[in-house]
Amino acid sequence: MCRNIKTLFNFDPPATDEEIRAASLQFVRKLSGFNKPSKLNEAAFNLALDQVNEAAALLIRSLVTLAPPRDREVEKARAIAASARRFGKA
Repeated sequence: MCRNIKTLFNFDPPATDEEIRAASLQFVRKLSGFNKPSKLNEAAFNLALDQVNEAAALLIRSLVTLAPPRDREVEKARAIAASARRFGKA
């Protein structure tokens, strides 16, 4: 599951709230072991998701770098090329 969490810092355009929420959800799923929690654990799962989302958003917005922002399309092309090399697919 955590392979789906992508780097969100220092991109142009910046990470959206939806991207941060999706990464937070993947993180909470990995920690809890639940893809979808039972009704009994739903409140704790959702509270953790909200707290992780707040912390992640604060982190992303507070980080500072002197490096120029990365281009999403260039990074996507690099990831596709790396996957093709790793798995031998085009």
